[in-house]
Amino acid sequence: MMKDVPMWKGLCVSMVTHKRAREDTLTIVKALRKKIDVISGLITPTIVTKKWLYDLNEAGADKIGVAVDAATPELFDKLRGRGVGGPHRWDRYWQVVEDSVEIFGKYNVGVHFIVGLGEAEEEMVKAIQKAYGMGVLTHLFSFFPEEGSLLENHPQPPIGTYRRIKLARYLINKDISKYENMKFDEKRRIIDFGVSEKVYNGVVESSLPFMTSGCASKSRENACN
Repeated sequence: MMKDVPMWKGLCVSMVTHKRAREDTLTIVKALRKKIDVISGLITPTIVTKKWLYDLNEAGADKIGVAVDAATPELFDKLRGRGVGGPHRWDRYWQVVEDSVEIFGKYNVGVHFIVGLGEAEEEMVKAIQKAYGMGVLTHLFSFFPEEGSLLENHPQPPIGTYRRIKLARYLINKDISKYENMKFDEKRRIIDFGVSEKVYNGVVESSLPFMTSGCASKSRENACN
């Protein structure tokens, strides 16, 4: 089977919340290591240990992804923890993020956030800044109400909200601006990105902030496909 695998630039091995997933993930990463430039492990903090993170690194994973999803501990608990009878805990997720930075190195760890779960723009930007301050990059998704899910009647975020947060994420991840320099209105929407008009126009016109972001390969910034 392996001889038919093409030389992809990047690949993500995603875990489920099951005790067998730990060993299965290590097996898959080891099998793919010789065929893939960069391998990222999208891990489930609830079921892993710090030792396992070392094992994953030794198996051949270059990067770590953690789907925190919610920007605040209250939303996380409501949607992923006690509110839905789930096993996941906010503090545990961020501890594993911190451990991952120690093992895989700064900016080799990514956190996924979903825009539109009920957070204010300011709360999302603050969470992005928290991650960057830890040496962690962020990747954004826009909430979509899936039929049959618990949130099937929850509205999608306005496109303006998503675009503003994507721009803020880019400025923070590129160390061009930071949460503390940005300004927000009475509804906690972004009204000032903390950069000059020249910088703002140049970044927006590049269109780079609005691309779908993913893990980098050795030759491409957004290589995960």
